[in-house]
Amino acid sequence: MSHIDWVRGAVIYQIFPDRFARSAAAGIDGEFERWETPETAEGFKGGNLKGAEERLDHIASLGATAVYFNPVFASAANHRYHTHDYYKVDPILGGDAALDSFIKAAHRRGIRVILDGVFNHASRGFFQFNHLLENGAASPYRKWFHPRGWPLKAYNLGRDEKPNYSCWWNLPALPKFNTRNPEVRRFILDVAKYWLERGIDGWRLDVPHEINDDAFWREFRRVCKGVNPGCYITGEIWGEAKRWLAGDQFDAVMNYRLSAACIAYFGGKKLSLTHAYGGRRLRPGGQKKFQDDIRALLGHYKYATTLVQMNMLSSHDTDRMLNTYGGDEALVQMAVVFSFLFPGAVNVYYGEEIGMEGALNAGTRNAMPWQNRKAWNTGLLKLYRQLGALRRNNPVIKSGSFEFLEEYCDGEILAFRRRLGRAAITCYINNSPAAREIRVKKSAPGSSPRALLDSGVAIQTAGKELILRLAPRGFVALG
Repeated sequence: MSHIDWVRGAVIYQIFPDRFARSAAAGIDGEFERWETPETAEGFKGGNLKGAEERLDHIASLGATAVYFNPVFASAANHRYHTHDYYKVDPILGGDAALDSFIKAAHRRGIRVILDGVFNHASRGFFQFNHLLENGAASPYRKWFHPRGWPLKAYNLGRDEKPNYSCWWNLPALPKFNTRNPEVRRFILDVAKYWLERGIDGWRLDVPHEINDDAFWREFRRVCKGVNPGCYITGEIWGEAKRWLAGDQFDAVMNYRLSAACIAYFGGKKLSLTHAYGGRRLRPGGQKKFQDDIRALLGHYKYATTLVQMNMLSSHDTDRMLNTYGGDEALVQMAVVFSFLFPGAVNVYYGEEIGMEGALNAGTRNAMPWQNRKAWNTGLLKLYRQLGALRRNNPVIKSGSFEFLEEYCDGEILAFRRRLGRAAITCYINNSPAAREIRVKKSAPGSSPRALLDSGVAIQTAGKELILRLAPRGFVALG
């Protein structure tokens, strides 16, 4: 048994703290935007960790076994990827005590907590960088970053002027660490160790490929696993990630390649993306391409690694699912069903379970409409809860093999099976605008006439066969 077996079959609920939930009980002062107004680049809604704690019933109802928080450390940005202090939870979120309280409340429910580790870059407000701004070459921290001249040009740059220090995507607000500096390495490793000792269960690493240093990440793993062998280390790598998943660096990556395959196939001609997907322009693809993509994905890593991948449906860096799938809820449901039954953990971005809409930088990070339940898609919510319940402690989903059932995959019907010993779950998805009928041998693994999950299916017994009548865009899971 692996120390991170808890990740197998997990449902990870992703929270963007400023936009998830605001609790007056947190007693946090400040002038915030109205909760229900559209997102703005600089605006704060005032979501806090007490608000998230108060919504643990909702999170648990989805079968969630972990929460992944976008950054929570002190920052002057609503997304908090501009870290000011890695040892303090942002006071607008409630400070350190609020995180301690959330961790304890989540752990009581069997829900683990994963934090966002932004270690490639800091912010202009980070003490050591601010020291450079004030003191230039005289600062003892000058080797913490990559200056290319003095004084540093961190503000009020001209239209074609670039900052004279290395920073993420040439954004002056995000100075890049010099991780070759032993002092910086020690600082980052101490931060990682500190929060694990304080009770978190894992790190999601922001743009870790930009710290192009395998030795650093090996050391990061040794330090983290030394504190908690069961901590989960997953990296934001959008493409193939063999380099980082050999067993000596990360446990997993954010599996955007799975969501890309689902978008191209299930989204089909309705596919709609406002941005390139990990640098790629996704195009509609047929079933054969989808199967080839999935097989290629399964072939990249050891199966033990596949079983702990962080499988993405969407995130704070993508359009919302309804937008991506052209506003067609049936297409979204098919993609969700496939993703939930696929090997690995599944990451659910807050609000997808109620059908929130929005494009990247234009609604993807809108506030969760707790006070407007009429805006909730209760059909989607029911499906997410059913899938979460099906996954929870299900050995077939946690550890079972995966295979396509080629005899049924005809371009419209997509059939696949998860199997563990004699136990099996078989799923049939009708990716067609017309109803379809298929015949299944009752003796086949995972062919019980009892539906574990379905959307518009009629099941009839006929001798040694089951007759499945699937509605347009319908699906059924048998087991």
